[in-house]
Amino acid sequence: MAIDLKLLADKLKRYRKQFQVNIPELSSSTGIEIERLISMERAEIEPTGDEILILADFYKCDYRFFISNQKLASFEQTEYLFRMYGDDLTKEDRWSIQEVMFFSECEAFLLSHFDNYRSQDFYYEKTGSFFKQHAIEAAARLRGFLGYDDYQVPMDIYEDFRKIGIHLFRRKLINTSISGICIKHPVAGKCVLVNYDEDIYRQRFTTAHEVGHSLLDDDNDVVVSYKRWGKSDLVEIRANTFASNYLLPPSFLKKIPEASNWNEKKAIEWANKLKVSTEALAYALLDARLIQAEMVELIKSVRVPREDKIDPELPMSLSEKGRERKRILLERGLSSKYVNLCIEAYRREIISAARMAEMLLVEEFELALILQLYGEEIRYGG
Repeated sequence: MAIDLKLLADKLKRYRKQFQVNIPELSSSTGIEIERLISMERAEIEPTGDEILILADFYKCDYRFFISNQKLASFEQTEYLFRMYGDDLTKEDRWSIQEVMFFSECEAFLLSHFDNYRSQDFYYEKTGSFFKQHAIEAAARLRGFLGYDDYQVPMDIYEDFRKIGIHLFRRKLINTSISGICIKHPVAGKCVLVNYDEDIYRQRFTTAHEVGHSLLDDDNDVVVSYKRWGKSDLVEIRANTFASNYLLPPSFLKKIPEASNWNEKKAIEWANKLKVSTEALAYALLDARLIQAEMVELIKSVRVPREDKIDPELPMSLSEKGRERKRILLERGLSSKYVNLCIEAYRREIISAARMAEMLLVEEFELALILQLYGEEIRYGG
């Protein structure tokens, strides 16, 4: 089938605009001559097959997106996101978001090849117009769906949410006012990006908050969450309520000894046990009607020491050096879950070493270092 040059030209121009790239920069990054790029965007010439692959690689999307009418890339979602929130997104953050969309698509592809990695479908149907009730019910049902009883507290929520098919990546963003983003990928499905710049415990709450959006605001292709939002914003209130009820179920809070009586030491102790900020704990206790408003301020006034916080994706069983190397990977969006998935696909010869490097967005020399960190190596000649 012949390529629609006008449609292709439009896609190329819009993609370049999304990522704030000019023609000389694109030429320098791809090796495609400036004159050819200009002609492509004018629908004057048809790119070669290699040029299509190079451009798809540059924009981190499926090459078929450029040569067909199928929705094979998160193009419309990111275009809407960048148009609506463009002033808040640096050029670097736009690329970070695109890379997370790329990881999500790769993860969906890999998961489709492994029966033992199949996700469990979870769906909550909203009834009525009481937003907070939606959140309370959805959190309780998801906890039950994942096998938690009323008095259990989730520890590794990243694993929990990946079990229900959400593509979850933590990635550092330049804009520290953005906590997280929820996007519906046309191929991969629900994707969540959590700003790795945040405190470890805040990242956990943000993750649950974004999952709340993915379950309760599924009519929206894109939701951006900021650290500060209007207290009359019902959509954000609902997502926050979901996160609180999932992480801090009232039934558990009521079992805390002397749940209405708090001091600074107790606040730090229980916030750390529950792996949440003291602020999240304070408001959860208030919502459960276990404390009065004045006690909220006392609990919020203290913080769990940073050195006491443990990230479930950076366990203490790792050496200090190994933990730091994996932390750097996490900051780039590369969780151990995703890296191990790529490695398993490589072991089973589903993907080549070159394809694995592409999926991790690294060069071959760095791939060897990553594999070494995970006890694997590149197999040459086979």
